[in-house]
Amino acid sequence: MTHDDAVLIAREHDRRGLRRGLLSGDLERVRRGAYRAATSDQSGLAAARRLTLDRLHAVHRQLRARHVFSHESAAFLWGAPLWRLPRRVNVLVPSSPSSRAATDIVRRRGVPDERVVLRGLPATPLLRTVVDCALTLHPLDALVIADWALADGLSREAALELLARPRRRNGTARARWVLENADPGAESPWETWIRYLALRAGLPRPRTQLPVEVDGRCYRVDLGWAEHRVLVEFDGRVKYVDGSFGDRYDADRARFEDKVREDAITARLGVRPLRFTAKDGPDPAAATATLLRAFPVPLRGSLKVNPLLPLPGASY
Repeated sequence: MTHDDAVLIAREHDRRGLRRGLLSGDLERVRRGAYRAATSDQSGLAAARRLTLDRLHAVHRQLRARHVFSHESAAFLWGAPLWRLPRRVNVLVPSSPSSRAATDIVRRRGVPDERVVLRGLPATPLLRTVVDCALTLHPLDALVIADWALADGLSREAALELLARPRRRNGTARARWVLENADPGAESPWETWIRYLALRAGLPRPRTQLPVEVDGRCYRVDLGWAEHRVLVEFDGRVKYVDGSFGDRYDADRARFEDKVREDAITARLGVRPLRFTAKDGPDPAAATATLLRAFPVPLRGSLKVNPLLPLPGASY
């Protein structure tokens, strides 16, 4: 059975049967006119991602016009990490949308000649997807996607060239900032988050995966400013849960190895890395203040917040 078959479209089935399935709890609603078998796991990121994919398949089968999934919907299909899952489905269609169009779909005019098929669905190519996201998303959301795309081999120069084409209008300055500051060294959206806060505050661009040589071994710090002796690490909760990376993954050993690594770095450089976790996410202003306190007072006094960059919101 394909993923398409897992979604039931109302116009293709007996509506009374669908209604009975909903009342009995055997079915659940994906979006208007689309249903799927009820699932027991309704919480967590994996469940949210499954629902997002089911909605895309539902929209694909319900739309009669030619269409291509775009923006964050395309980024999701490409497998990019997302700061937050899209609340609405993004599609490109041949004509301007009707005022009666469904509110959970963002329709934009203009189906591109070039497209790819991802998970059985038509989507914009990666280059177009990244530039579209840079133009329309919160810059942190766009930076998370651009970081991943560069690490996956996307050309920064090609993205900037596409952005510079005449048809690009609103949001160009912010999009250019995203593409110019994207960094393939970011290994998680949260590492992008703390780097975004630093750049928004006016700090110089940090080095990602900063190497530190200790007794013939090379350790790496998530990001840092060697010239200011400031190092930053982000601790993900999943790293310290048994089995997170396979049945043999030992969380206690991971903690021990992290402690050995941090002690070695501290002994070598005379400075202990600042540590941030997802608990810092709800208060980015406080996290920024914590980071800035690690820098010399004269530098802090010269910093200016980048007006193009708003504070980030919550993630999923």
